[in-house]
Amino acid sequence: MKTLFKAALSVIFVGFSLISCKEDDDYETIQYADKVKIDSVKIVNDTMTVFGVQSIRTYSTYASQCQGFYGYDYIQADNFTRNVTAYQYHTNGSCVQANHVSANQINFSPQKVGTYTFKFWKGDNSYITKTIVVE
Repeated sequence: MKTLFKAALSVIFVGFSLISCKEDDDYETIQYADKVKIDSVKIVNDTMTVFGVQSIRTYSTYASQCQGFYGYDYIQADNFTRNVTAYQYHTNGSCVQANHVSANQINFSPQKVGTYTFKFWKGDNSYITKTIVVE
């Protein structure tokens, strides 16, 4: 019984050692995230219905392949105003230093009738302003 216990313990130890030593070289580690300017915004329909869903596309330029879209900061400033800021990630890899543009989207589903104003951050204190009328 003691030998069986030692053998099982050895198998468990070797299994954990193999798992913990596995490296995944396909992904780089994200070092940090910061704001990225939104260059342009595409809204297909400037009028929509309550509870409908519409994708709003934003486009941003990144300086290298080590940068890309990380996420949005989507703030409901009041009932009908939305402030949107995009964030980019930076990895620690060796990357091609060439600009590339990325398109990303927010799905908007209004819960009330009204005129919604979106302010997309495009650097410093400037914004791209878009309006959607919800009927």
